[in-house]
Amino acid sequence: MLSRISLFFLLLTLSFQPAHSQQVMYDSGGDLTQELAAYNVSFYDLNLKVNPADSTVSGFVDIHFDVVQPTNEIAVALDPRLDISSVDKINSDSSTSNLKITRSDESRTFYVNYPATLQPGETEQLRISYGGKPRIAPNPPWDGGMVWDTTSTGQPWVAVTVQSDGAWIWWPNKDHPSDKADSVAVNFTMPDHLVVASNGHLRGETNTEDGWKTWNWFVSTPINNYNVTVNAAPYEIIEETYTSTSGDEFPVKFWVLPENLEEGKELFPQFIEQLRFFEEMLGPYPFRADKYGVVHSPHLGMEHQTLIAYGAGFQDGVLSNGIAQFDDLHHHELAHEWWGNLVSAYNWRDFWVHEGIGTYMQPLYSEQLGGKEAYNRSMEYLRLRMADDPKMAVAPRESMSTYEITQGTRGGDVYFKGAWVLHTLRYVVGDDAFFTTLRRFAYPTKEMESTTDGSQVRFATTDDLLYLAEDISGQDLDWLFEVYLRQPKLPVLNASRNGNMVTLRWEVPEGLDFPMPIEVKIDGEVVTLSPDNKRISFEVAANVEVEADPENKILKEFNLVGAE
Repeated sequence: MLSRISLFFLLLTLSFQPAHSQQVMYDSGGDLTQELAAYNVSFYDLNLKVNPADSTVSGFVDIHFDVVQPTNEIAVALDPRLDISSVDKINSDSSTSNLKITRSDESRTFYVNYPATLQPGETEQLRISYGGKPRIAPNPPWDGGMVWDTTSTGQPWVAVTVQSDGAWIWWPNKDHPSDKADSVAVNFTMPDHLVVASNGHLRGETNTEDGWKTWNWFVSTPINNYNVTVNAAPYEIIEETYTSTSGDEFPVKFWVLPENLEEGKELFPQFIEQLRFFEEMLGPYPFRADKYGVVHSPHLGMEHQTLIAYGAGFQDGVLSNGIAQFDDLHHHELAHEWWGNLVSAYNWRDFWVHEGIGTYMQPLYSEQLGGKEAYNRSMEYLRLRMADDPKMAVAPRESMSTYEITQGTRGGDVYFKGAWVLHTLRYVVGDDAFFTTLRRFAYPTKEMESTTDGSQVRFATTDDLLYLAEDISGQDLDWLFEVYLRQPKLPVLNASRNGNMVTLRWEVPEGLDFPMPIEVKIDGEVVTLSPDNKRISFEVAANVEVEADPENKILKEFNLVGAE
């Protein structure tokens, strides 16, 4: 086996240009190794030339980080198909010194080796210069990479979508969701006839060379790596100044292709209405220090912080097969500004906090627009999309990568079962406690709702939601989270009738405790009954109609059995 030092000299001979293997696993996160845990990134500075003509990127990324554990090497991720020309330590006098790296053509992870052990409390700056042709997204946004498309008029239309696969597909970074940089500069040089949109706020534009322009964007708050984006096309911009529920004003902007400008103007008021819905329910828009942006994209959508990608064709109900009477693609991606970007999972095992809660916001908006009937239609649709025979818990306790938590698919139950768990939790604790829990999960205190300096951004887990819901409702809810989120199977409600005797019996996976109360409609009147040892029995006259859970508030399988 080659030592890392020997491998370094081999790599040096190859000028850091590994063979482009097809064995690379397009995945992100997972275990936090020692080489990742040893440092925390404070700032990324991306400086890239993005060339649609040959589908290449080239430039450098500066990584500013704090050392938290003694180490003489750190792990960084970059797709082996991209060539690293140099890795340099940036010294306090702005000079640089070349560092050794260990790199394989079969892994996203490469190691930067320091000549002396870095000490806790030290700050370091690293410059990685690289370039090449990034992976082209096979099926954006679900199977990710760069998107090189053209508009109907033949102009370049560039985007990126890497949530499921990792930002390392196109720029080097620390690939773990537990570490967000406090701020990020994104400087893109592209053909000067294009309009380049990115995260945060625009600090300036510079004509750098003949036919090229550099766009300087800056993200002033912590951001997930996969949310860093570049979008370019001959865009027109629709915008207005929005007044938040906090009283702050910030710009709302929509970058749209010129040929769709009128459709964009027609859709834009929905953006404002939906933004107001979220603010009133969850607290102020979290990133009002920068902007709220939407960019017309050549793929369906993605929740890039302060610049969500929109490609739903200016049609309502795209995500719900026409059931939602509003633009539910925009609504879902906007939901992630709270669930995913404000409140983030620090391990992908809690990915449902992003997607399950984000998905449930669409039925809630349906309810606001069309009442309970519209809400129930939305929930019925989500129920149909749940897995018939799930193999994995929605929120497993062990560490997960993106591939593991989605099982190589779109991760359906993370979305749809997650939403239904919230539907059932709402029933168990009642509306007052439920909606208070949602708002306090987004913003733990009222004071935090007025914060815009980045300290409002935080990490959270499934257990955080459990403890918060218990505290606000005054109920023990561990049993509910254990059954619905920590193992894959649904409880089964077995119902039987023998003469005048009606029996309802819960059959629960792994024999778990499940004191779920059940609403029962008896002769038109709804009563709530609590099980004793997972069983409810009562007598009614033979001609009385009985219906268990008549409004389908409980996530379950239902089994009508013969007489017991």
